Formats: sequence, structure tokens, C-alpha cells
Amino acid sequence: MRKKRNKLLIVFLMLVLVFSACGDKAAGDGQGSSAVSEEVQNKEEEHTGFYVEDGVLYDANGNPFVLRGINHAHTWFTDKLFLTLDAIEETGSNCVRIVLSNGEQWNEDSAGTVAGIIKACKDRNLIAILEVHDATGYNDKESLLAAAQYFVDIKDVLIGEEAYVIINIANEWMGNSTTQAWKEAYVEAIPMLREAGLTHTIMVDSAGWGQYAKCIAEGGREVFDADPLANVMFSIHMYGTAGGTAEKIETNLKYATDNGFCVCVGEFGYTHTDGDVDEAFLMQYCVENQIGYIAWSWKGNGGGVEYLDLATQWDGRELSADWGEIVVNGTNGIRETALTCTVFEE
Repeated sequence: MRKKRNKLLIVFLMLVLVFSACGDKAAGDGQGSSAVSEEVQNKEEEHTGFYVEDGVLYDANGNPFVLRGINHAHTWFTDKLFLTLDAIEETGSNCVRIVLSNGEQWNEDSAGTVAGIIKACKDRNLIAILEVHDATGYNDKESLLAAAQYFVDIKDVLIGEEAYVIINIANEWMGNSTTQAWKEAYVEAIPMLREAGLTHTIMVDSAGWGQYAKCIAEGGREVFDADPLANVMFSIHMYGTAGGTAEKIETNLKYATDNGFCVCVGEFGYTHTDGDVDEAFLMQYCVENQIGYIAWSWKGNGGGVEYLDLATQWDGRELSADWGEIVVNGTNGIRETALTCTVFEE
């Protein structure tokens, strides 16, 4: 009897061990799933704002975002901000590129002013692309670094807005069509923003008044690698030089895309002092290839280039027939192709 009882005890203990092992395995599986979930969650929470990955711009929700918008020369028309943003919102744009001044040429836009601009853009479901215009066409490194320092100085109103703001350090810095100086200066400027705690996507204009896109192919890798966050996109401005023909447009954009970089057309017109622009092909190509474009500019152009006004009135009640109507309401235009950034979804 004792022998039988011992055998039963052994069998019982073996069963306990088997079920215990299964329980441990199940617990282990649960822990493994938990660990994987945590890893996925951490990855999802890694980006609190816009980020660039494999040549694509993503919003803070992890969705691809294609810029479709209009430039507004705020620093010269500070009293037109709300009127203009209301009108740009009505066009269906999903972003607005804002001209700012760091005080080098025009009156400096204060941190408080910039905070107000960001809020006004957010209220209208517009992503704000902020750029310093004072260094336009300059070739000295100091001008670029001063533009970068401006964003460092106003960082308190920028930090926390990474999901709604892209920093375009300087408009068309480097008037010369050269790569080396352009590359070296941006390699120095970009870390300034990161060391200050600014983690936003950084937009870098091409050399040659924004139209020498070849610099992206020649020096873009070093510029991109200067950012420890790998969160840099490039911008090409397309007027007669870079956007005069379909061949030029495609070639210039491929300087970026063929090298795996994220790119947008940060400015373009339908004609300019350097020649005609094939705006129809430009818009078509951008739509077909999911490339952003931002037209220049809402209103206020002078000095003989008034034809670049998209609107004849600040409130947008009338768009210019040969420019504004094409960009806003034409084939491959803003109204037809722009999608609101998902960060504004409730």
C-alpha cells in the first residue's frame, strides 16, 4: 500500500512539475509579449513631432505628410497675419511658410510674436514652417549662424511644438552656386539647434538662391549626418533656373530623391526674372511622387515681381487668374491634393 501510495505521489509531483513548467512558459510568453509591446510602444513614442525616415516626412502620429501650402511674408506685413491665415486656410492648404526676421535686416520678430503665429496656425489646422529671411543670398557663414542662433534664442516658444512646426533655418542662404561652403556652414549650424534642445524637423534650402539643387547630391549626406537626430529635409526653390523645364524640375528633385533624402519645393512661381517656370509639370510631378510644394507667395510682392501675388486681395476674395487660380484651384492644385495633418484630428 505504501509502495502504491509512493508511486501515486511521484506521479502527482511529476504532474505538478509539468503544469508548473507550462505555467512558467505561459508566464514567460506573457512577459515576452509585454516586452515586445513595450518596445513597439517606445518606438511609437520615440517621435513627439515631425520626423524624416527613408526620404519621407512623417507627422507625430507616424503618418506620411506631404506639404501643400503657401508662403506668407509676415515680417513685412505684420498687421495682415490673421487675415492672411484665414484666407490661406480657405484654400485648403495644410501648411504655411512664414517669413521671419532675426533683426539683421528688418525688425526682429520676438519670441512672443512667434508664439502667436504658431497658435494662429494651429487654430487653423496649418503646419507652420518658420524661416529667417535676413540671410537671403548671403554667402558668409556668419549670416547663417545668426539665423540659427535666432531659433536658439526663441527656443522656449518652440520646444513643445515639434508636432506643429518645421524649422527652415534660413531662406536661400548662399547665393553662390557652390557646394563646399554651403555644406560646411550647415554642418556647423544644425548642431546649434540640437544642442539647444530643439528636436524639430529641420529644413535646409539649396545653395544658389535655393535653386542650385546639385549641392544636395554633392554635400547633402554630410549635412544630413550633422544632425544626431537624422531629422533633416531639403528644399529646392524653383523659378526659371531650377524649374524652367520638365527636365530641369525632374533632374533637380532627383538630386535629393535618388540619394534617399526627403525634399520639397519650398518656393516656386509661374514665371520670374530668370525665366518662365513649367508650373503645371512641377505640380504634376510633385503629386505623382508625393513631394511637397509651397507656392510663393500670398500677397505683397513688389519691385517688379507683383505678378507672384497669388491673391489680389489679402482676404483672398479674388485670386490672380494666371497664378493663384492655378495653384489653388487648378489641376494638381492645393484644393485638389492637400490633406490636413493628422495631428489636428480629434
